[in-house]
Order: sequence, then structure tokens, then C-alpha cells
Amino acid sequence: MTTSAGYFAPTMQATERLIALDRCFIAVAIACSSTVLSHVNDSRFWLAGRFLEMDEKMTLKTWAVIATPLGVIGFALALLGSKLL
Repeated sequence: MTTSAGYFAPTMQATERLIALDRCFIAVAIACSSTVLSHVNDSRFWLAGRFLEMDEKMTLKTWAVIATPLGVIGFALALLGSKLL
């Protein structure tokens, strides 16, 4: 997420037509996309596993099922919102 924000920041600053709501949709899209297909090198994976007292295999099975649709739906809503704007 941090890397994507770093890549998009100069483009967003150079684009004068963006309003505040456009920036919000871009931020939501970046944040939601960062959850899709996350795995063991993601800190959220480890937090969820430890807090729910699951081993790595069970965390991988459940986290992918939860995080991937969440990211896709969030990205789709941001895209839809930006098109309706």
C-alpha cells in the first residue's frame, strides 16, 4: 500500500483536475487492493492469526477467503463511485 501510494503521489499532484473526492477514491482503491491475495509477508496476516489463535495453515486458508473478496468489493465500490462522480 505504501509503495503504491508513493508511485501515485506525483501523478496525483501533477493532475490539476482532481478534486478531493477523486483523491479519496484513489486512496480507497489503493487500500483495498493491498488486501487482495495477501499472505505470510503481510503483517495483517500475522495479527489475525495470532489474535484468533490459529496456526499458519489455518490462517492462510481463512485470511485469503476473507481478505480477497473484501479487497475486490472495496476496489469495485471505489471504481463505481469515481465513475458516478
